[in-house]
Amino acid sequence: MNREEMADVLEKIALLLELKGENPFKVRAYRQGAETVLAMEGDVVELAKNDELKGIKGIGDALRDKLGELAKTGGLEFYENLKKEFPESVFELFEIQGLGPKKIKSLYDELGVDSTAKLKAACEEGKVAVLPGFGEKTQKKILDAMAANEKFADRFRLGSVTALVEGMLETLRLHPEVSRVAVAGSYRRARETVGDLDFLVATKEGALVCEDFTTLPQVESVIACGETKASVRLQNGMHCDLRAVKNSEFPFALQYFTGSKEHNVALRSLALKKGWSLNEYGLNPVDPGETPPYVEEEKDIYRLLGLQYIEPELRENRGEIEAAAENKLPRLVELMNLRGTFHNHTTASDGKDTLEAMVEEAMELGLQYLGISDHSKSSWYAGGLDEERLLKQVEEIRDLEKMLGGFRIFAGSEVDILKDGDLDFSDEILAQLDFCVASVHNVFNLDEDTMTRRICRAMENEHITMLGHSTGRLLLKREAYPLDHARIIDCAAATRTVIELNCSPMRMDMDWRWWKRARDKGVLCSINPDAHSRDQLHNLGTGVRVARKGWLRREDVLNTRTAPEIEAFLKMPKAKR
Repeated sequence: MNREEMADVLEKIALLLELKGENPFKVRAYRQGAETVLAMEGDVVELAKNDELKGIKGIGDALRDKLGELAKTGGLEFYENLKKEFPESVFELFEIQGLGPKKIKSLYDELGVDSTAKLKAACEEGKVAVLPGFGEKTQKKILDAMAANEKFADRFRLGSVTALVEGMLETLRLHPEVSRVAVAGSYRRARETVGDLDFLVATKEGALVCEDFTTLPQVESVIACGETKASVRLQNGMHCDLRAVKNSEFPFALQYFTGSKEHNVALRSLALKKGWSLNEYGLNPVDPGETPPYVEEEKDIYRLLGLQYIEPELRENRGEIEAAAENKLPRLVELMNLRGTFHNHTTASDGKDTLEAMVEEAMELGLQYLGISDHSKSSWYAGGLDEERLLKQVEEIRDLEKMLGGFRIFAGSEVDILKDGDLDFSDEILAQLDFCVASVHNVFNLDEDTMTRRICRAMENEHITMLGHSTGRLLLKREAYPLDHARIIDCAAATRTVIELNCSPMRMDMDWRWWKRARDKGVLCSINPDAHSRDQLHNLGTGVRVARKGWLRREDVLNTRTAPEIEAFLKMPKAKR
């Protein structure tokens, strides 16, 4: 049991109580308790286990007892009994974009809808449209959202499976019969979403390692297990394969199973032109009279084909082979190059951690500076700051910074881009900030040209430092709104506006496919976590992987610069940056 699991239980209790029509104050108590658990400093599980939560604001006596039971036993009788009153499938409804607890309660009470299957049937029969508070448009939106969920059912966000992958890799490395270990496939190439996982091991005891693999704690069920391959279903629903090969075959298998298919086809074609046959087992001369070359590492394969080593993130057959043949591949940005980051939230708006806690985590990560940009007033649902609260926060940031002995906190705002391209704050207010992230948070149904003009108008403002999550997409949940990326990039270049790579696992926006164009136009990237808690600052690592996929170098990324360099950059008029 960890704090996230404890908070999840409390949140689900709140949802179920809401469906039952319980007292709103009781529902709010559980929801507030979940937020408190996530935001608390220290080991909340240990505190709960030792009955040391007394006096914590947001956690009353009843809630304290339940958290204690969760911490001590890993379960909660009250929650288990409450779940029995509803089918497990009811939680599926909360995954549908645009459906909140009130609408779900109405569907449950009026139509007996307690699963996505029943909801889909009710929509197709037109029963949802006639419910008070719904209508034809809402019914269509629900159907569209369910269709999107079905489309993405077997996909997983890159950032959401990173900890899982690293944990499995570490376990495999400890196996006494394994000499080399790697993860391959789309995960290694840093695709923003992945369908399955491919692990590779070098071993002389393939059958033993495959069998042991099927017993890992992350495994829910075994699909197949043989002497060289094991296929399993993980507890999160992912399909996962392990392939066991000889040590001599490992470099070829790693290159082959990393992909992409298009990259491999182009590479094999190049190999044939040079008189070689390349596959997952080796690189062999087409002429049987010649001796196969010695290959120890994956890099040797590319060297023997007359190429620079092509980093896994670039292997999409988008010009990387041609560039490698001419020794023109870029030296890609690395995590250790980052010196700070922007676009982070605190409890002042919808963040889970305080300003002090966010700064503390940034310092623990070895960063030199942190940009704070809580929501602006139009994002009222996220606790957006009005002018008075914003300027008060700026003062708090300045006061805290004086106590830190050199660590820089840049005071900013994630200011809403309104429907017509106006900004949520006046120039007079924006001028008092160190930086400003401009983002679209509502009215997503504009056509491509109108949306593009809306965003470009915002970037033309002198006080807008960077464009936030440019397409508004939520991976596997909400499609991007229509946008002319080429015009956005050209406008950013003309106005000297930075474009962020929002590395929240939900976003990874701007998409990696557009970064090479932006780089070549001279547009700077800022790798921003859009962190709403101190833990989410760690998403920077995944952001760097996606930046590498976009061909970005250290010099293309704003937040590889030192704190003094950033300070000088932000003080400079946009036209001279």
